[in-house]
Amino acid sequence: MARYKDAVCRLCRREGMKLFLKGSKCFSDKCPVEKRNFAPGQHGKDRKAKIVGYGLQLREKQKTKRIYFTQEGQFRNYFEKAARAKGVTGEMLLQQLERRLDNVVYRLGFALSRRQARQLVRHGHVHVDGRKVNIPSYEVDIGEEIAIRESSRKLPILEQAKDFASHQNAPNWLNIDRDNYQGRLVALPKREDIQLPVNEQLIVELYSK
Repeated sequence: MARYKDAVCRLCRREGMKLFLKGSKCFSDKCPVEKRNFAPGQHGKDRKAKIVGYGLQLREKQKTKRIYFTQEGQFRNYFEKAARAKGVTGEMLLQQLERRLDNVVYRLGFALSRRQARQLVRHGHVHVDGRKVNIPSYEVDIGEEIAIRESSRKLPILEQAKDFASHQNAPNWLNIDRDNYQGRLVALPKREDIQLPVNEQLIVELYSK
């Protein structure tokens, strides 16, 4: 599967806003968006054209893809599934993305960023209902318990993540036991629960053309 291997801070600069891809660094003075709030590249400072229409829709889709760290084909599959589901397509799309295992691990406060959560899942540190699941895109169902493997709980990054998460508001659709590094999906996330600077309607318009 294709993976993005370039500097992720470039993605934030391209979108002109923080996508919180580097955890605590995004809240510090070291964040490149704070230092160089313009698009990367030789002509980044000169890109001042107003974005409208298709360009606006495309940027919204790219931003959302980058927040959840998915590839184009995978993201389109999420949209097509959302379009077939009952309910508002844009909200169904975000709900699917929020239920990804790597995102749930991040929301539980077991990682500083979705990228770090993805790595934890890939390396087999995460169990779902007692069994190892190493697929970041695994869709978590209501009632399933997510836990860090017993032998992995002394990893330094987990302690850092727990300390960082203690200062954040916990999602109300998750039941979290951070001391034991476990949690459970107790409800489907609603749109008002997903506090992200995303206009999902623009994505729907883009894919509906």
